[in-house]
Amino acid sequence: MEVIFIKDLKNQGKKGQIKNVKDGYAENFLIKNGYAVKKTKENLSKLNHEQAKKEKEEEEKRKEALIMKERLSKETLEFKVKTGAEDKVFGSISVKQIKDELEKKGYKIEKSMIEVNNPISSLGFHNVNLNLYTDVSATVKVHVIK
Repeated sequence: MEVIFIKDLKNQGKKGQIKNVKDGYAENFLIKNGYAVKKTKENLSKLNHEQAKKEKEEEEKRKEALIMKERLSKETLEFKVKTGAEDKVFGSISVKQIKDELEKKGYKIEKSMIEVNNPISSLGFHNVNLNLYTDVSATVKVHVIK
């Protein structure tokens, strides 16, 4: 019997996948527990409709990320820090501080999107990568001043 998975099931199938399984397994486990439905014209058209809707949403998110990338590339975040002898910075600029500064400027960025390779612990300009979407990343300048 061919079934369409409506939920991910480890080692069996992912949501939206069509798979041929034994009748008893399909009826008594997959369909009964809500992991899959029988492959019919109606269920197949629902699947195609959902996939088209999902693709449209993904494309919309990608467009928004590209627009945000353009805006972020023009931004410079300034952080005023305390320094010691020979302009040695006390501490470093954290991901949370960068996130808070971006929120003040009207961007909705998650901490997990911010990628700081080396600690920002010296005066001057630093580049910080932001992973906005799967294949869209932006670079924002961070200016550390005393």
